[in-house]
Amino acid sequence: MRTAALGPDQRAESLAKMADGELDVLVVGGGVVGAGTALDAVTRGLSTGIIEARDWASGTSSRSSKLIHGGLRYLEMLDFALVREALKERGLLLERLAPHLVKPVPFLYPLKHKGWERLYAGTGVAMYDAMSLSSGHGRGLPTHRHLTRRHALRVSPALKKDALVGALQYYDAQVDDARYVATLVRTAAEYGALAANRARVVGFLREGERVVGARIQDLEQGGEFEVRARQVVNATGVWTDDTQGLIAERGQFHVRASKGIHLVVPKDRINSTTGLILRTEKSVLFVIPWGRHWIIGTTDTDWDLDKAHPAASSADIDYLLDHLNSVLSVPLTRDDVQGVYAGLRPLLAGESDATSKLSREHTVAHPVPGLVVIAGGKYTTYRVMAKDAVDEAVHGLDHRVAECVTEEVRLAGAEGYFALWNGRARIAERYGLHVARVEHLLNRYGAMADEVLDLIAADSKLGEPLPAADDYLKAEVVYACTHEGARHLDDVLTRRTRISIETFDRGTLSARECAELMAPVLGWDADQIDREVSHYEKRVEAERESQLQPDDQTADAARLGAEDIVPL
Repeated sequence: MRTAALGPDQRAESLAKMADGELDVLVVGGGVVGAGTALDAVTRGLSTGIIEARDWASGTSSRSSKLIHGGLRYLEMLDFALVREALKERGLLLERLAPHLVKPVPFLYPLKHKGWERLYAGTGVAMYDAMSLSSGHGRGLPTHRHLTRRHALRVSPALKKDALVGALQYYDAQVDDARYVATLVRTAAEYGALAANRARVVGFLREGERVVGARIQDLEQGGEFEVRARQVVNATGVWTDDTQGLIAERGQFHVRASKGIHLVVPKDRINSTTGLILRTEKSVLFVIPWGRHWIIGTTDTDWDLDKAHPAASSADIDYLLDHLNSVLSVPLTRDDVQGVYAGLRPLLAGESDATSKLSREHTVAHPVPGLVVIAGGKYTTYRVMAKDAVDEAVHGLDHRVAECVTEEVRLAGAEGYFALWNGRARIAERYGLHVARVEHLLNRYGAMADEVLDLIAADSKLGEPLPAADDYLKAEVVYACTHEGARHLDDVLTRRTRISIETFDRGTLSARECAELMAPVLGWDADQIDREVSHYEKRVEAERESQLQPDDQTADAARLGAEDIVPL
């Protein structure tokens, strides 16, 4: 099956086709739930479109902890159904749907009390493993093990000796969240979905009480047009209430935003062969292996300020550093922090005053005929959420529709991944690359790595690494524009790659070179290159300034000092 390319021509063609005719389903929102909904709908044989006001995964779905997990803390809250569901999805992603993107990751849980804590925590982790195996998709991960203090310190020498009396080690999985969403959209497009980012809903079309489509503003080329659809799905996450406001119908529930921030530090700052999970008074703290880095997170605080660019304050950063340093023999300082990012969880309000206790269950509603709303949930269970949203939309169609098949639909790049992985040494030799480079490409693109390698074959200079971010090849910047829907410099440095959080300069030293690589594909002249670079530099400056502020209000004000490259 040919791979769909989300390039400039595809975007223009998709918008034209959406405006010409009537869709069965129009999905509003290009995060993981929206992308999953588009894939579910189109693989049931429905004519499907998906639009996103900014970039794919530009909201919550690029700013998560990047974990695919059942959620041990939900097990402690006795939410067994949610944990069982999430563990099944974790297994499906690892074993069948996206083995090129979702990878196992070990975690060490230090025990601070003798006797009872090992029994209590060990029972919970044993249940976690048992529920995973019982799902029928959990055999790809090792089961947990109990460690003595001496053994735990060999596995993670960074820990203080007096910070633990022993430990448990168990496995979960991780993913590059933004890359996963872009791959979901591409997979939907392979099956015929029409997809366009930088296209914003500015109103809904009504016939009487019924919603029959949406009015769309093209933020790239300008102009507005109408897209008619028999069912519209609102999958806009923390913007759910705003989108509902366009029809003056908030629906039966309210979505509340909870902010979580993460720090990125170099791998050599924490001497450990495993990730860590630590308890805090409010939630849990993860130290997650991330290539040549660690991701440290997260916080969990109420947020009612700017949704597009949630800001991390100095207090947020201190909170994470203080809690982690309480168990590290060599403490981290602000100087060790390469990157900082903040995201918002869409939580269903009305269940608890504390955001950390709000349920991660999702809800589907049909507030008016023709409009379905999906909200809540967690990244790991996006496929189940998508299925429920399409099931609800199907009730509004007047013909029989097939059942969900996404449990069997592999994502683009999954088919053939293992065979290419086994032949990675030969591939490296053929293209004159180090085998580690080929491994990097296979774990980001799967079988679609051939398309990146074709760019290098056509222009050997694209096989060179970016000088200021040498984990990435120049070809990946070009490919982001030709195949992955990147429209602006920020899209590439922040989401198609992770240069914005993986380098101490936060991407500013790579900005101009990346913009010049993007320019021929996107038709930029010298003025547009300068504008893209200037915007990105101002964005980084505003983020750095926000991270020096003492609280959310001042941090938000500082972050808003830099406008979007395409203002909404």
